[in-house]
Amino acid sequence: MAKLGLYQRLRSTAQVRLTLFILGVVLMILAPIVGILPGPGFIILFPIGLMLCLQNSAWAKRIYVRFKWRHPRYADWTDRVMQRASAARRRAKAKLTKPEPRDDD
Repeated sequence: MAKLGLYQRLRSTAQVRLTLFILGVVLMILAPIVGILPGPGFIILFPIGLMLCLQNSAWAKRIYVRFKWRHPRYADWTDRVMQRASAARRRAKAKLTKPEPRDDD
């Protein structure tokens, strides 16, 4: 059996998961505030905060899945950033089912 990494071992306790979830919420709240400053602050902080929330809260996952079901185009970027296997499978399936352009010359 493979050894768990430090991050996975730390996440095994409820207190650490709650702390990481709260940190994620704080980062998502700070992202628009930092976004007005020059630089890529919003682009970095918001996805990291969202990732922390989704990894450490079943409630946040349910809300995100509902959002993703209703608005798949907007949720696609999050899946790409998080490198989710389900997103890669969905993109590969879409490529296979997408009709090729016809040449009507």
